[in-house]
Amino acid sequence: MQALTNKAKAVDRKPMTRLEKIYLWNIAKGMAITLRHFFKKKVTVSYPEEKRPFSPVFRGIQVLNRDEEGRERCTACGLCAVACPAEAITMEAAERKPGEENLYREEKYAARYEINMLRCIFCGLCEEACPKDAIYLSETFAPANYQRKGFIYGKDALLIPDPKTQPEEYAKARGQH
Repeated sequence: MQALTNKAKAVDRKPMTRLEKIYLWNIAKGMAITLRHFFKKKVTVSYPEEKRPFSPVFRGIQVLNRDEEGRERCTACGLCAVACPAEAITMEAAERKPGEENLYREEKYAARYEINMLRCIFCGLCEEACPKDAIYLSETFAPANYQRKGFIYGKDALLIPDPKTQPEEYAKARGQH
């Protein structure tokens, strides 16, 4: 039999010694590894009290952004839904009515905007596709839930707080964006 790479080694089939038969050497090596790890610094993080730092490129749940005046940036163009490879975003557009200029930035807005977090792969393509900077991936996790419908986030759950009426919550939700 000839090997393709010529890196084949002959296997040593000599009988085991008495020390090897009772596995004392292997037990001693295993205990040495255990003792080494016993005195190392623990990597456990007590989650609610202390939070571990995330990578600067971490992608959390999506947030619908507002402008400086508190108006919604989303114009329901649908580019984020088209760019989503998992087809997790659905939206319905509506026309702005007279008197709603302080609520919506453009004439067209998203009347219904939903993201199915069970389908979302947190790729960030929705953020890149948006021409109005209306959606971005935040620095928070998607919380756990017991039912499937709890993972479908509507516009009310995704919209960032109003910067005029809730400046502290807005700054916290905005993060480093």
